Amino acid sequence: MINPEADRPVYKQLADIIREQIARGTLAPGHRVPAEMDYVQEHGISRDSVRRAMAVLRSEGLITTTARGSRVRPEQSRQSITIGPADRVTARMPNPEERLRLGVKEGIPVLVVEREGEEPQLLAADRTEIHGDAAGRALGESGRNDLG
Repeated sequence: MINPEADRPVYKQLADIIREQIARGTLAPGHRVPAEMDYVQEHGISRDSVRRAMAVLRSEGLITTTARGSRVRPEQSRQSITIGPADRVTARMPNPEERLRLGVKEGIPVLVVEREGEEPQLLAADRTEIHGDAAGRALGESGRNDLG
């Protein structure tokens, strides 16, 4: 339920509701998200708030929007890579050319895999699984993130 008196902005509350529906499977991958006016009427909020919520979800890679409306992003097949102790993996946001080449939507980061003697490999972070010793060591022995 959206509370206009809450400290959290209305559009973020709506984004939370839709995100939860996606996580639970109420809004399944590939299915259409209700129209803006449906949310306006159901929650008694402005169309601008609905549009801002949709922008948040698009930036998180949860939905895609075309002229025909928004849909829950379909599940993608995953690429599995194995890295060794000397390999380095970093994450960053792609530039427009990289997004186009990889088919990465706005808000989805890329992984840069660097291996000695090879050109860096650029992979879509939402479609890549990393396996190997180096991935485990990046979190430290305790399993906590030691990077910051």
